[in-house]
Amino acid sequence: QVQLVESGGGLVQAGGSLRLSCAASLRTFGASAMGWFRQAPGKEREFVASVSWNGGTTYYRDSVKGRFTMSRDNAKKMVYLQMNSLNAEDTAVYYCASGRGMWPSTSLSEYDFWGQGTQVTVSS
Repeated sequence: QVQLVESGGGLVQAGGSLRLSCAASLRTFGASAMGWFRQAPGKEREFVASVSWNGGTTYYRDSVKGRFTMSRDNAKKMVYLQMNSLNAEDTAVYYCASGRGMWPSTSLSEYDFWGQGTQVTVSS
């Protein structure tokens, strides 16, 4: 059974940092792209970042470029999202997802398994 478990969320002041982690029990983890998405209250789930199977290619939504960094450790079956210079607009539930293919995508439909999410709240 595939499980994706996020951790590392919490309450942080604007300008602060958080590091999200996602532990994956996915047999094909080493051959799958991974993504982070977020959903704020009353809004649709949106793409945040994604990484290719080998960590060599990453995509970010424009509003987080230069502030967020996604990485992965295939040996540990972990993905991470380092979030710096957080602001109130980053407040959301953050979800980890495994891709259907090897290469990163910004589309929700390209991801087949999802975690339960971790809450990130940025106070201004």
